[in-house]
Amino acid sequence: MPLSERKTPMKRHSEEEIGTKLRHAQQLMARGQTQAEACKELGVSVMTYHRWRKLYRAKHDHDPVGIETNVLVGGSASQSDIADEKGINDVRAENERLRRIVMDLLLEKAKAEEHMTGAFHGKSFGRI
Repeated sequence: MPLSERKTPMKRHSEEEIGTKLRHAQQLMARGQTQAEACKELGVSVMTYHRWRKLYRAKHDHDPVGIETNVLVGGSASQSDIADEKGINDVRAENERLRRIVMDLLLEKAKAEEHMTGAFHGKSFGRI
């Protein structure tokens, strides 16, 4: 879509506005809204939301809204939050282990296919 056809002009947000919107988005998602719904309510795209999270975390060397630790700013981590994060880390480790297994199997399959094509290459299957 050409720039002249955009419905709303692009807006630059201050760091304070970004922090406020990130916290508000986290609260909306904690209440059960999806990222897309929360971003629509805030008036930003999902990509902008993710870019803001990444930039804010890099600038401040921490997560402003507890996205990674499931803790809102000013709150403290409860036992269930810590258990949830441990569960997430366990799932991530299992996912990585399964990815390695699949990659190993794909490599074995490729080697077997290469061996099979090499074994039949040059042989005639016609009548003797």
